[in-house]
Amino acid sequence: MLRLLDCPSICKDMKRLNQNITSRYVEAANRLNSRQSRRRIVAYVESYDDVFFWRAVLSRFEDSTRYFEVMLPSRSDRLERGKKAALMRLLDGSVGQDMIACVDADYDYLLQGASPSSRAVLSNRYVFHTFAYAIENMQCYAPSLHGVCVAVTLNDRLAFDFVGFFTSYSQIIYPLFVWNIWHYRTGHYGGFSITDFLGVIELGKLSAQNAWQLLQRLQTKVERMVNSLRRRHPGVEAQLVALRSELATLGVSPDNTYMYVQGHHLFNNVVVPLVKSVCARLVRERENEISRQSVHATQCRNELSCYTSSVTDIEATMKKNVGFLASPQYGQIVDCMAAVLNTDKKPGNEV
Repeated sequence: MLRLLDCPSICKDMKRLNQNITSRYVEAANRLNSRQSRRRIVAYVESYDDVFFWRAVLSRFEDSTRYFEVMLPSRSDRLERGKKAALMRLLDGSVGQDMIACVDADYDYLLQGASPSSRAVLSNRYVFHTFAYAIENMQCYAPSLHGVCVAVTLNDRLAFDFVGFFTSYSQIIYPLFVWNIWHYRTGHYGGFSITDFLGVIELGKLSAQNAWQLLQRLQTKVERMVNSLRRRHPGVEAQLVALRSELATLGVSPDNTYMYVQGHHLFNNVVVPLVKSVCARLVRERENEISRQSVHATQCRNELSCYTSSVTDIEATMKKNVGFLASPQYGQIVDCMAAVLNTDKKPGNEV
């Protein structure tokens, strides 16, 4: 019997068909189903990690009339990743009621159309973004980090003030962050790039023990760079004041700037090292407690073995952290999606 993959011409036709799947194609497929069937909406995302995040977001918009299928876009026989691949659907005119793109905002949201990629993201109602820089920022939402520590260690003692730390961290880096956005808004990004910004706000080897001391050092570094930029660009203070005011309307404040810095930097260089340090302390406390309360050595070994097997991986737990559902940025995503998706459901717009 002839297998499908044994016929090159058939495979080629299938790849060509896959390349031309658009919102209209999905809409036509939906029309083949009965009127009682739920409408399928394809949601293209940037990477594997994004699938879980956007599933958590989109699930609230599923009902008896529609459901979402979150997936990575593909071209030919290559699996493409990243915002560019997701936006290819937009550039091809493919997104619509039955096919949406869900991407990280990066700086595109804050640039408000000042760059081609920003205009591409913001100009199409079927391209949704995180409002925060990336999903990593959402996973690092400060009020949720104690819950992450509890999930990892099964120890509910409040061992570190994550909210206080990231509020202070944000307040320190905020003036320099505004300068960074100004450079990108005005086309001067070569003078102070994201890489330059991240280099200044690098904390070094961070732990729960030295976190607050490192913030003091960070304050000095930021002030030095801000003074340097002021000397380099005299007479732009009025522009910076206006920019700070506009950023506030977009959701950026001195207290939450960490949600808008590069997500990988925040996740890998700040939050994960800090959470690992806190979790290590909590695990030691729990192990010491077991040792003190055990009646004999055998019980101690058994309890410690049971506890050790219950401790989970920190990074994996953070990637599944849904504490961002309480964040203001999540509220912005929901409001944006509701304005589009619920409008599409009005009488006369049904599939």
